[in-house]
Amino acid sequence: MIVHLLDGTYELFRHFYGRRGRVANDGPFGAVAGVLHMTAQMLEGGATHIGVATDHVIESFRNGLWPGYKTGEGIDRALWRQFHPLEDALSAMGVVVWAMVELEADDALASAARIAAADPRVEKVCIWTPDKDLAQCVVGSRVVQVDRKSGQIRDADAVVAKFGVAPERIPDYLALVGDAADGYPGLPGIGPKTAAQLIARYGPLEAFPPESLRGGVEEALLFKRLATLRADAPLFSDVDALRWRGPTAAFPAAAGKIGDARLLPRVASLQSAISPS
Repeated sequence: MIVHLLDGTYELFRHFYGRRGRVANDGPFGAVAGVLHMTAQMLEGGATHIGVATDHVIESFRNGLWPGYKTGEGIDRALWRQFHPLEDALSAMGVVVWAMVELEADDALASAARIAAADPRVEKVCIWTPDKDLAQCVVGSRVVQVDRKSGQIRDADAVVAKFGVAPERIPDYLALVGDAADGYPGLPGIGPKTAAQLIARYGPLEAFPPESLRGGVEEALLFKRLATLRADAPLFSDVDALRWRGPTAAFPAAAGKIGDARLLPRVASLQSAISPS
């Protein structure tokens, strides 16, 4: 089986900003409808095991480690109002959702990938997000990262080709170069090429000699902690929990709230396809 793990927060943003010109026609839950249609498309394409991670709140334990870490400040109100309805609608559709509070959606994806990859029945784990943080979860060609926008499937070799470091060194790399999306700057004067060269020479940050970072070792180690995804969330114990078995009885009402008349018949058709004749 192939396990598909979706970054629900990213997808909500993508559909919201991709549909801004049609918001008046889509109603207040246009981005939610977009994510549900995308999920239905995956099921129509043969996906059987799907889990979606969301940021129920934007803040996490990392905000207590670094004052500049990302928050929910500045998020468009029309987008913010769709966060929790997305979780409710996906659950009503019968899709497993991990709504994260202390941890982030990325941590849930890392945890789910670890659990799924430990099951010998799983042939491949696909993490659907372009977020460079998730590159650290890639394992050979078995756990891969999929960028829906570019269509690229990134295995371990592709991670090395893109960043110049192996997947397990991505937290070290991000600690040095920074991550503007997450709100930490990295170390001054160190760009991607230099970071890759330093990691190739010394290995993990913990092995760097102090003089190599001009006294910035402690700050770099803090940024590495921010960049390192938690993979210990007990999300599920059996990948069969991720098998889509059809919508729940709550889905008609959820589809009605979203206001997209195409959703209900599309999902009903999928349900008919998996139901015994």
